[in-house]
Amino acid sequence: MELDRKIKVLVVDDSAVVREVLVRELQKHPRIEVVGTAPDPYVARDKILRLAPDVMTLDVEMPRMDGITFLRKIMEHHPVPTIVVSSLTPKGGEMAMEALSIGAFDVLCKPGAAYTVGDLIPILIGQILAAADVDIKKIRSNLTAVPAVRIQHKAMRKTTNRILAVGASTGGTAAIENFLRPIEANCPPIAIVQHMPPGFTKSFAERLNRDCAMEVREAVDGDLLNPGIALVAPGNWHMVLRRNGAQYRVALHQGERRHYQRPAVDELFESVAEYAGGNAVGVILTGMGADGADGLLKMRQAGARTIAQDEATSVVWGMPGEAVKRGAAEFVMPLHQIAGKAMELVQDGGAL
Repeated sequence: MELDRKIKVLVVDDSAVVREVLVRELQKHPRIEVVGTAPDPYVARDKILRLAPDVMTLDVEMPRMDGITFLRKIMEHHPVPTIVVSSLTPKGGEMAMEALSIGAFDVLCKPGAAYTVGDLIPILIGQILAAADVDIKKIRSNLTAVPAVRIQHKAMRKTTNRILAVGASTGGTAAIENFLRPIEANCPPIAIVQHMPPGFTKSFAERLNRDCAMEVREAVDGDLLNPGIALVAPGNWHMVLRRNGAQYRVALHQGERRHYQRPAVDELFESVAEYAGGNAVGVILTGMGADGADGLLKMRQAGARTIAQDEATSVVWGMPGEAVKRGAAEFVMPLHQIAGKAMELVQDGGAL
């Protein structure tokens, strides 16, 4: 999109207060013009046709027609890059995950106990700017999971003291699923940071647990990272690696946000560099911004093997692109090749 043309945004939410806050804050950005608001999908449908917005923000729990049904219709008949801005209820988390599976650009949470307006707006603005430049067909094409042809591992004795660390943001829910599905149940331990609000990460982990061979769950402070386990950092908590002898554990904390994010990929990657070093493999997938790039570089400098998703298969080549620019990525690969390479590297050991 031309830099001198404003991005037209439609705000869809049944709460008049939320609509007012979003309009007021988004309008402050010089590249964003809120061309309309809608209290429900029926009004939104008419405004999409009349106003042709570049990006839509969408609540998923609304009267008359829920946001999921609406999004499915929009993506089929008149695709618009859509950012879900939802509540933190368990139902909201499940619906948000479904929205991502339909083709939503990303999921954010409404201001409340966990996120203030000041937390939300910079992230939402960044998402709007990124979404306006993304081909909606690319988002939808990445939703098709790769066939789950299991990747064979060598004897577990070679992997019990190794670890995989994975970071992602925009487009990452589908990318992480595509990464995990080919990996066998007896895999080395995997630590995952996906930028996502609290509540939504639990739904995300539960979905991965249903679809993948290994056990996947939202991390709890002090959890052991054992073979066959993948832990997802909970929303609003940084997740870091710790080690007791030959055992890896995760610790959770609520330190300052990094890159406007908590959990932050850099927090995980930097701790992996410190506590696992050459016994780790780092993978950075699609995502907006630069979170994880510095941490992946520290991992590589500590002897870890590192992989970045390539531009062609990334919804947004921000995080992996920054990692490549900084020399953090030993390998740059399309998404469908990353799981196989990661398993090869985790079996072969530290960097050459």
